Amino acid sequence: MDHPLQEFAFETISLDRRGELREQRLGSAFEYLEDLGGGVALAMVSVPGGTFQMGSQRGAGYPDEMPQHLVALAPFLIGKYPVTQAQYQAVMGRLPDCRGRGPQRPVENLSWKDAQEFCKRLSKKTGRAYELPSEAQWEYACRGGTATPFSTGESITTDAANYVGMHTFLDEPAGIYRHGTTPVGGFLPNAYGLYDMHGNVWEMCADLWHADYTGAPFDGKAWVHGGEAGYRVARGGSWHEPPANCRSAVRLRLRQEDKDDFYGFRVAAAGVQPPDS
Repeated sequence: MDHPLQEFAFETISLDRRGELREQRLGSAFEYLEDLGGGVALAMVSVPGGTFQMGSQRGAGYPDEMPQHLVALAPFLIGKYPVTQAQYQAVMGRLPDCRGRGPQRPVENLSWKDAQEFCKRLSKKTGRAYELPSEAQWEYACRGGTATPFSTGESITTDAANYVGMHTFLDEPAGIYRHGTTPVGGFLPNAYGLYDMHGNVWEMCADLWHADYTGAPFDGKAWVHGGEAGYRVARGGSWHEPPANCRSAVRLRLRQEDKDDFYGFRVAAAGVQPPDS
């Protein structure tokens, strides 16, 4: 029997504060393809376990990103891309009223409760337990081993992500504003082989909203005790945000019934170990 994980190769980059290429390198990761029927598949990437400093140091982010704290995570699977309209249609049999239609565009204009229902139906359809990632899983996956503001390094450009390019973060040049989502996978991935972690759509996580990280779990599991009832967390920024709001550490307070055309999600599952790991 073939191993369920297959290796794939990709290219990733690091930028300096001027948005200029500092390093260009080849990488590889392992993915699991979940067949959703009708020629539609869900690609899940194996993220290695490890520890990282979650959040931002004082003076480097918003108060809700603090205190920066150590988190240890077990290996897990996470979507290679945000859930697409084709994938949502294959599981749910319908689509929300998306701003930008296209099978490979992220599904959007749906609520946290809608995303939860997708996970429930996806789990029933496939026999594998799928869920929204925890905040810690999401940030760890987004960083891809980096401790810089973006997985691309000190800065980001609209050649690397979809955001409001008239705004800049440091000394990088201004870019473009696309006024909507772009098809997933249109930019280079991070070092874990994950695409669209910065910009495109805010990605909903399982956690309840907490005003900061005081008392946050050490084990990287979703923080679903205490917090603000009825409010969840979204991460990563969107096509409608400046780059500062697309940093790896940025958090968004989200009412779980709210819908908008810049809210989307990706799914997570328990880890499957790569061959010879």
